[in-house]
Amino acid sequence: MRVANPVPILLLVFIFVNSSAAQTSAIRSGEGFSTRVVAAAVERTRHSVRYVSDYVGIPYPGGDVPANTGVCTDEVIRIYRAVGVDLQKEVHEDMVQNFDAYPHRRQQRPDTNIDLRRVPNLMVFFARKGTALPISLSPVDYSPGDIVAWDLGGSVTHIGVVVDKKGPSSHYMIVHNIGFGPKMEDQLFGWKIIGHYRYHGPVA
Repeated sequence: MRVANPVPILLLVFIFVNSSAAQTSAIRSGEGFSTRVVAAAVERTRHSVRYVSDYVGIPYPGGDVPANTGVCTDEVIRIYRAVGVDLQKEVHEDMVQNFDAYPHRRQQRPDTNIDLRRVPNLMVFFARKGTALPISLSPVDYSPGDIVAWDLGGSVTHIGVVVDKKGPSSHYMIVHNIGFGPKMEDQLFGWKIIGHYRYHGPVA
């Protein structure tokens, strides 16, 4: 009886095992990143911040408005900066290459001082560079570390981060700044959701 050459079979097994291990590692890496985002978001609630929406010139990269001021987007920016992601740099670089993919707001060119501080721009960025997730009214569709954008009415948009604490509604709470500084509140479904994203930073 001829014995089949075991080398091709062993090679296939090796490839399968390593592929599965790589996928598992990627999943764990994503989960680890989300955990760090949540921790950074919760930490932001310890800061006192006045809601100030003025246009401010800031350095680039790594720029920020004064630490005791800011709007909803500034909290998302600070949360990601705490885990090593400079959204100012990432958003600007994508806008330079793909300006027409973003809302222009009468701009002729990207502006590192304000682009990342606008909710519509962050929505486009997270959809392009992260994952745009389903918008639903089911709380099980939202995980800690997810980014959610809302329509507050009157053409006013808002953005925040889902965290791993649950409120009286039994839904995950969010960390956001809607005018009173960074707060953790049971408001996931408090307004109309218009965006749901997951972003684990730039691809290496």
